[in-house]
Amino acid sequence: MAEEVRMAHPDLRHPFEQKPIRLDGGATVLYGGKSIQIRQVAEGDGLWVTPEDLTRVNGFELKPQGACFEELCIPLKDNSPLLKESHGQRWFDLVGFADWLEQPYVVDLDNRVWSFGEVPAKREGMMADAMAPDFEVLDRQGKVVRMSDFKGKKALIITWSSW
Repeated sequence: MAEEVRMAHPDLRHPFEQKPIRLDGGATVLYGGKSIQIRQVAEGDGLWVTPEDLTRVNGFELKPQGACFEELCIPLKDNSPLLKESHGQRWFDLVGFADWLEQPYVVDLDNRVWSFGEVPAKREGMMADAMAPDFEVLDRQGKVVRMSDFKGKKALIITWSSW
């Protein structure tokens, strides 16, 4: 007996399960190789996040002296256009901050997904100190080698890519 072949109409076939990219009322932020789900954002232009979400996204914390990451502090006044209060919650404009710092980003407004490049001010310190960021690679024998293994020593890093 021949096996019957059944195929769905081409318009009804879909090899991928469709899943929402973000939660309703929220957003997704891509930064530093991470995908951060922001549960709630404030209404308005830009991407208004809570101070806690600011820290989750890029490590900056709101302090009395401004938006700070480690020793780097960007001064903010109380009347800064990057800050607002709404319904008893403090909000921070992440897109406005990126524009101010000349941080590159792209956005998919339909799906409320923002992808941010590195904060230029974070890189400047590394370049001024001639310090490579900590990273790890496999050597030819498959052993993990970390940049931090060479702390206090000079290291020559040679890279190559086929693209």
